[in-house]
Amino acid sequence: MTRLVVYNVALGVFVAATILTITSIMTSNWVEYSVTAENTNATFSHHVGLHRSCSLSATADKTTCRPFPDEDDCRDDQFFCSMWRSSGFLMSFATVVELATAISFLVVMLGGKYKREEGWFVIAGLLIADAVIEFAGMGIVAYLFNTDTQFDVPGWNLGYSWILCTVSASVSVLLAIAFSLSAYFLPPEDDYEYVGDGESVDF
Repeated sequence: MTRLVVYNVALGVFVAATILTITSIMTSNWVEYSVTAENTNATFSHHVGLHRSCSLSATADKTTCRPFPDEDDCRDDQFFCSMWRSSGFLMSFATVVELATAISFLVVMLGGKYKREEGWFVIAGLLIADAVIEFAGMGIVAYLFNTDTQFDVPGWNLGYSWILCTVSASVSVLLAIAFSLSAYFLPPEDDYEYVGDGESVDF
């Protein structure tokens, strides 16, 4: 039996995971490059996000950003652009799934004991769907990082935005597992019993 306290804790954790997802989309740190000149100790860094690319030079002390990938990026590498944009689409779609999941949380939690006992399956399914979509988006970026020639130069690394996405997807999987375990192993609430078509009788 999945109790209300399980839903409350899970909802709090899920909201935190959703914030991580949104942060990963909004920040431009999926792939990062940093190099320091030996003679001047000046540092140049380049950060690539799902929708923009930013550069920072220590000498200029100014961050310059542009849309990414743009027409120049795609002129010679259509495959990279298509895959990178697919990753951005998947992450945006993940936020839609997370919104649907949050609504499902509220519907089940406010729907009474019967919905709490039966509704966990829907929420767990949405959590798994969210995780699959996020892992797909994260996996595309990791694949491009490992295979595309523009990241062959030493100094490129997967950034914290990529890590936030990975953590968010992992949390969704863990929550789905927690719901399944609580549904099968927690004892039922003892103030009612099911009769007939699923209606409850209070004692």
